[in-house]
Amino acid sequence: MSIFDTVVDRRNTGSLKWDGLQSRYGVSGDDYLPLWVADMDFPAPPAVVRALMRRAEHGIYGYPSNVPAYRQAVCQWLARRHGWTIQPDWIVSSPGVVAAVNLLIRAFTQRGDGVVIQPPVYHPFFRSVEDNGCRTLVNPLRWDGERYRMDFADLDQKLAQAKLLLLSSPHNPVGRVWTADELLEMGALCRKHDVLILSDEIHFDLVFAGHRHRVLATLSDDLAARTIVSTSPSKTFNLAGLQPGYSVIPDANLRSTFRRYAQACHVPEPNVFCLDATIAAYEEGGPWLTELLAYLSENVALLETFLAAEVPTVRVIRPEGTYLVWVDCRALGWNGPALERALLHEARVVCNQGYTFGPGGEGFIRINVACPRSVLMDALKRLARALRPA
Repeated sequence: MSIFDTVVDRRNTGSLKWDGLQSRYGVSGDDYLPLWVADMDFPAPPAVVRALMRRAEHGIYGYPSNVPAYRQAVCQWLARRHGWTIQPDWIVSSPGVVAAVNLLIRAFTQRGDGVVIQPPVYHPFFRSVEDNGCRTLVNPLRWDGERYRMDFADLDQKLAQAKLLLLSSPHNPVGRVWTADELLEMGALCRKHDVLILSDEIHFDLVFAGHRHRVLATLSDDLAARTIVSTSPSKTFNLAGLQPGYSVIPDANLRSTFRRYAQACHVPEPNVFCLDATIAAYEEGGPWLTELLAYLSENVALLETFLAAEVPTVRVIRPEGTYLVWVDCRALGWNGPALERALLHEARVVCNQGYTFGPGGEGFIRINVACPRSVLMDALKRLARALRPA
């Protein structure tokens, strides 16, 4: 039995995933299974739990300082897992990656500037652009029958109108792990149009066998000079509630600009629990992550096999990375409300609806498989009953 098979009751713990269904979806009841927001139903690594207990037992939770061990842990993790050697002062912390995305858009654009995004994509990207007074330039991903790809001809046109490109890598929700060649071609177009790249790489540790994540800033000196990589241990180790997040900015001028902006907005240093959790996760969490990836891979295979057998009219887009599975339900012939209604009220399973990820997402659902296998199997049986054609 795997450590990830244990079912932990998260109800009534202030969990958005489990306790936020009424406010988000208008449903409530203990029989709903939430497989939506990117939050795992697994406890964090034991080393993280021990570190937090030590901090809690200390009893004093005052203002945090610039802790060298935190920056050292980040540097060593990036070098060890991603082959990226950085300097500690390249790191600018933020309370999560979404906060960093919004701050970076404000720091490096003016109202009315164009920002390119590649839907179907993580839905806060849309609001981040619009809430900060910029224009959303849509460069839709292309489905070639096997995998999603970037449309470089369209990207060339859109970048001509843009100040910034917002990249999801690995891509949420379609699960692509971009190849070095794809990233270099994209980077060449950004260089041609002198566009800054904000690369959201929050899922960069969650990559399945046969694929390799490439940190964008490692691919060339030019890319390093025009790229800001924002990431976090939150998805990797299930620490989102501690709000860890940091941006790595190799270019001194970009870094200085953003640091001044963050200071002007009084963006705080990571809290004391976040610091200790990040250090413990990055220093001791490697073996736990290896087990996690194997378990997630088996969950993806289970979902794929089960739905192929029970509801062959839907198609699973097998993810190359992340624990989020993009499922094509268009062959059912249902409109968006009918699909959503079947999932919520017949299956009583809460998934993300594809239309929320923008153009190209209509008729899809996103399923979070980071849960014990027994929970996933229960959800799949419910989905099959609800989605089978009458």
